[in-house]
Amino acid sequence: MVKRQFPNPKDIFEYVQFKKPSFGGKARRLQDALTIADLRLIAKRRTPRAAFDYTDGAAEGELSILRARQAFQDIEFHPDILRPAEDVDTSTEILGGPSSMPFGIAPTGFTRLMQTEGETAGAGAAGAAGIPFTLSTLGTTSIEDVKAANPHGRNWFQLYVMRDRDISYGLVKRAAAAGFDTLQFTVDTPVAGNRMRDYRNGFSIPPQLTLKTVLDTLPRPWWWFDFLTTPKLEFASLATTGGTVGELLNSAMDPTISFDDLAIIREMWPGNIVIKGVQNVPDAVKLIDMGVDGLILSNHGGRQLDRAPIPFHLLPKVVKEVGRDATVMIDTGIMNGADIVASVALGAKFTLVGRAYLYGLMAGGRAGVDRTIAILRSEIERTMKLLGVQSLAELEPRHVTQLTRVAPVSVAYAEAAEAAAPKAVPVRTPRASTAAKPDAAKPAAKSKAPAKPRAKSAAAKLAEQPGTTPLDAAKESSDGVKAAEKTVEG
Repeated sequence: MVKRQFPNPKDIFEYVQFKKPSFGGKARRLQDALTIADLRLIAKRRTPRAAFDYTDGAAEGELSILRARQAFQDIEFHPDILRPAEDVDTSTEILGGPSSMPFGIAPTGFTRLMQTEGETAGAGAAGAAGIPFTLSTLGTTSIEDVKAANPHGRNWFQLYVMRDRDISYGLVKRAAAAGFDTLQFTVDTPVAGNRMRDYRNGFSIPPQLTLKTVLDTLPRPWWWFDFLTTPKLEFASLATTGGTVGELLNSAMDPTISFDDLAIIREMWPGNIVIKGVQNVPDAVKLIDMGVDGLILSNHGGRQLDRAPIPFHLLPKVVKEVGRDATVMIDTGIMNGADIVASVALGAKFTLVGRAYLYGLMAGGRAGVDRTIAILRSEIERTMKLLGVQSLAELEPRHVTQLTRVAPVSVAYAEAAEAAAPKAVPVRTPRASTAAKPDAAKPAAKSKAPAKPRAKSAAAKLAEQPGTTPLDAAKESSDGVKAAEKTVEG
């Protein structure tokens, strides 16, 4: 029986310690954020709906971004045991320069609308962390000011080829003069995607005041205070800033962009050039054969073509064709450091984070971006230690299995279509009658039993019903899409 005693106050304080109070609201909020999802919730509370939805939303039904995030969740890691990994090295070399971690900050447009520090906060945080920062053509901070915010770090520039080519050429020259070492030539935005949240919110540049927007911003006076007491919002590449974001993009982008434009920019740019927005294997192979310095597999964060290919699923196929020595990078859907580790294991040389960075920015300005980077760093390091690897070079495809929820329906569709197609009945020409020869000596031939009719499949039966499409039949086919998950080894 346990012996009872009166509690000793000294013993209580040995086991219980009071947490030191934090009186800074921002510091406390950011400290309590343990994941990128936590930062997203803080950002949503502190940012007007239209500005938050511009960051958080995607095109049409937003299936592309949902599938991209789901793809990262649907992985299985395979750790090595009894492999000491007390200290891990997350550093890498990308495009001829160093990075302390295998990710950088992706280009984002209209950033100061999310939070007034904008690209200055992102560039400063990236420089302090030792990772690259990318400025967008549609950025709200000039090339020169980004260089001033990150004077000793690596700055990259993302380029849209615009209807007025002189604007694009001028930006290329300015970025080169400012010492930016890499140009991201974006190819997935000939026109703006249908970003329905922006239309529903009436999101425009500059913000339009309506009763709805006023009511939405009343609980967030700090956002308007920051917006109205800081330098005017300007865009380096837009001659006009009136209208919705989609209208602005459509007025600026050029759907006639071609390989000829790539050749012109290649001649103008003295540094590395990578192609952002590659979404299939043949294009990847062609670009590598052309001699570009790298590829970024991306569907623009799901903000352009909805139902686009999932970059993370495309990654092993592209790496297999272009070789592991080619510089293949990836973005879209990254919300955890484990997503980055999985990408590197399957052959990505580098990754880019966009929304994760903006969630941190909206949650707390520069300090929020620092928190984003710290969260991703800790998740990368912890995942590597749990896998038993000490460096990024030790990560291999065997460490990751991609679990696929859906499979292509092309085979099942073809089978169902064949079953549904009307069968041609062969017409036999009767033979000319000939006189029967007496052959009494031969025994009568055995008559064959009629062939047993083959049982019709469920798909074939369904296909015979009026009004049934081949796709309906494919769903019933036992050879069609399975509900069980299909594993694809990296």
